[in-house]
Amino acid sequence: MRKSQLLALLAALSTGMVGCASKHIVRAAPPSVSAPPPADTAPMPAPEAPPPAAATTEEVPAPSVPSPAVPAAPPAVRPPAPKRPAPAETAESAPAKPAPPQLSPQLSPRDLEATKTNTTKSITTAEQNLQMANGKQLNPAQKDLTEKIKGFLTQSHEAIRVDDWVRAQNLAEKARVLSAELVKSF
Repeated sequence: MRKSQLLALLAALSTGMVGCASKHIVRAAPPSVSAPPPADTAPMPAPEAPPPAAATTEEVPAPSVPSPAVPAAPPAVRPPAPKRPAPAETAESAPAKPAPPQLSPQLSPRDLEATKTNTTKSITTAEQNLQMANGKQLNPAQKDLTEKIKGFLTQSHEAIRVDDWVRAQNLAEKARVLSAELVKSF
């Protein structure tokens, strides 16, 4: 009886080995980046495992052939939920939000005076250079430059109003440098 069982086991193994050699594993193509996956995809059901075979002492269990691996479905990508607009608030019901505080370095009185002087000089120079461009025919690059200079000057004046002299000086210096470039381009 042992010979017949051994012979059956060898026959089953050789059949299983022949079947494995002829299987071709085909991999799924990577997901496309250009086309989003469909929004309503149902998840694939999990493969059912075969019930365990009851082993007896007289029977030799047949070798189990693993089921082919089912490729895992890519996780469903949901588009971000649209943002809901905030409910309209009336001026009476909602208190006004205070402006965020401006952080600026603390200057000594001497440094503050120097900063104010430098800012005033830079603004004056930039405005004088900008006046030179008033009566001239400007090309598109020069027009763009004048708009940037005006923007820096406006921001510098706003920084002075809120007593942020360091920021005002930086903006005035940018306006002065650009205005010098504008004058050179004439």
